[in-house]
Amino acid sequence: MSKPFNMELFLAGVLTGSHATRQRHLRQARVVQSEIAKRWQRETPWSWQRKHLVWFLEHYLATHSEPTQYYYLLTIRLIARRLGTSWIFNL
Repeated sequence: MSKPFNMELFLAGVLTGSHATRQRHLRQARVVQSEIAKRWQRETPWSWQRKHLVWFLEHYLATHSEPTQYYYLLTIRLIARRLGTSWIFNL
């Protein structure tokens, strides 16, 4: 049996800001991870492609408010930075 993926450990190197901000990013990253795992059975960010994160922004967040979409965009940019990619995301 494998251990569940630790999102906190994954993002530890790129998380900055206040405690509340770090907790928000972690909570949102876990939601992103959960929804991508449900849709594509990709459990870890290392197996994600740009299209997975674009789907999350465009389809999953479509019914959410603009501020919510913006905060998730910030979290997704942190994930991309941690993956070491040059992916660009816009709303």
